[in-house]
Amino acid sequence: MREAAGMLWSARYPGTKASGEGRSMVRNRLRALISRTAVWIHDSIMGAAAFLLAMVLRLDVRLFAQDWPVYVSAALVFGLLVGIVGYFVGTNKGVWRYASLPDFVYICKTATIAACLFVVAHFLISRLDLIPRSVPIIAWSFLVFLLAGPRAAYRTYRNQRDRRRKPGDPRSVRRVILVGATDNAEAFIKAVTERDSRSFDVLAIIDERGRRSGRFIRGVPVVGTLDRLAETVKRYEALGRRPDALILTRTRDDYARHAMLNELVEAASEQELELLSLPDMFDIRDITTASDLQPIELEDLLERKPRRLDMGQITGLIGGRIILVTGAGGSIGSELTRQIAQLKPKKLILLDASEFLLYSIESDLRRAMPQLDLHAALCNVREKASIARILAEHRPSVVFHAAALKHVPIVEAQPLEGLFTNTIGTRNVAEAAVAAKVQLMVMVSTDKAVNPTSTMGASKRLAEMCCQTMDLAPDTGDTHFVTVRFGNVLGSAGSVIPLFEKQLKAGGPLTVTHPDVERYFMTIPEACLLILHSAAHSLEDDGGRGQIFVLDMGKPVKIIDLARNVIKLSGLKPDVDIRIVYTGLRPGEKLYEELFDTQEQLAPTRVDGIFSAFPRTIEWAVLQRILDEMHRLIDLGDAPRALRLLKATIPDFMPSREIQAVIDSEGGSFPADSKPLIGFDQLPGI
Repeated sequence: MREAAGMLWSARYPGTKASGEGRSMVRNRLRALISRTAVWIHDSIMGAAAFLLAMVLRLDVRLFAQDWPVYVSAALVFGLLVGIVGYFVGTNKGVWRYASLPDFVYICKTATIAACLFVVAHFLISRLDLIPRSVPIIAWSFLVFLLAGPRAAYRTYRNQRDRRRKPGDPRSVRRVILVGATDNAEAFIKAVTERDSRSFDVLAIIDERGRRSGRFIRGVPVVGTLDRLAETVKRYEALGRRPDALILTRTRDDYARHAMLNELVEAASEQELELLSLPDMFDIRDITTASDLQPIELEDLLERKPRRLDMGQITGLIGGRIILVTGAGGSIGSELTRQIAQLKPKKLILLDASEFLLYSIESDLRRAMPQLDLHAALCNVREKASIARILAEHRPSVVFHAAALKHVPIVEAQPLEGLFTNTIGTRNVAEAAVAAKVQLMVMVSTDKAVNPTSTMGASKRLAEMCCQTMDLAPDTGDTHFVTVRFGNVLGSAGSVIPLFEKQLKAGGPLTVTHPDVERYFMTIPEACLLILHSAAHSLEDDGGRGQIFVLDMGKPVKIIDLARNVIKLSGLKPDVDIRIVYTGLRPGEKLYEELFDTQEQLAPTRVDGIFSAFPRTIEWAVLQRILDEMHRLIDLGDAPRALRLLKATIPDFMPSREIQAVIDSEGGSFPADSKPLIGFDQLPGI
């Protein structure tokens, strides 16, 4: 019998078990039915009560008592109508715990339809002679109050009970102060108070503009402007409820002036409060713990706003074309590929020497855009034959060359490796692009190539010269070469920001090379977007060939200020909670970076944030001989002569003491059949 019952149950509710899941389903459905029935009965009773109150208000008690059976019968009919109409409108289906404006609209609909139906029935029965004609109107008002009032009262009671409820683990609850009396603040308070398990205790709200001071949002007081923060923290600390964090409720775009964010960082640091921000409105309901909140990003504190350019301007460059990106797994290369993929290329080729990085970016793109025609090529730009084969096979229209060795100390210690990848690798890609009849090659450069003091910077400057010279050379076909130069990007692998965050998690200290060191910064997405715009502009511009596009980086930022802000954003005090120590400039590093050489001709472009520079160039035949000799010396492992050739080719190169010592040392001996391809006396004045 049980087996038969179980089979019947499985047939009626497939996918459930009669013994466990089935009984639970029945209980849940029964509870829902009981709840809706109770609400239906409540609404019907309130309908009858509203009618009786209207009758008593319209008639005096003596007149009401004379015909009370008629009036009570009419009240029961009216109450039944309210219940029936409410069932079809859906008034009895709303959850009182979350009663809101839509529920009030349903109540008004129910009251209106029920009153109209009663008037029609009254007319058909007695031609409107039994009941005063104003009673349905009065009853409508009472009915709306009697239906909405209990719902609002229950919701208020639950909200207050939730606010008073003690959490299971007080250590898991973060006491917070919201900054901004906004819709986001209301939504956040609503979200955290309506949960059975609370992770946040909202103590107060700071209104930066002071317009809502002294008022309440969902029972939380708006205590005043930012200058009341210290007083508010002390007051709650005296009550044993010291806040843990400030939460910004406005979006980043709402903070038109960065000075406001800087003031908040200072205020939070002084009170030892962590500074966080809410996610988008659509994500507020998903906030359950502090990890769901967003930290304030350092980019928000830069003295420049990231530009938001129209992606439509570069659709013609990418859409429907075959695109290849070298260094596709790196910080710049990976973001470039993501932005390119959104522009619907015909095919996207990812090229990188790192198997892991190549796998990571390929997996990300295939997961995000399964329809994209994607090809991953494991190849080092040093491998001339492999590069040529890949470009000949895929025939890309545009090549973005982002592969490089970029870390100054590493290249200083191994200069030949930097020259091989950054200079010879660029030449390999450029020559392969010409052979494959690529329309455009874009090389990603660095501000360290301007008046270089490091081997990395000098190797990139020589790579710039290679692209410029090939762009001007008559025998390089129709391939157009362009270089895009910019400074540091926030958050790139191995950059200062991730280093600071790692040191902070370890308890410090944070290390800065020099108190006066400054760098240009921009975000990776903005840098890549400007690279794409530079590429599109280069094909449309009539300004001539051999250009370098330089991105407007705004004002340089002191690294010591970045370090202090990283500490402050964590709610700690610099030099009190976390020390900052100076380690000294490393070989090849400069105090200040430059975006332009003083001898470069600078001109604006039609694209906001992009300038055009026309550096000095040399003849392609001469540069070919220099690069051939450089390649030969690299193969021989002759660092002294390779660096001397680099210094002779780029007179602005001011090497570090360590590199100068290598230059001044004796070079390796050449094999008998290995003659220099070019002498230093043959180098032209650059």
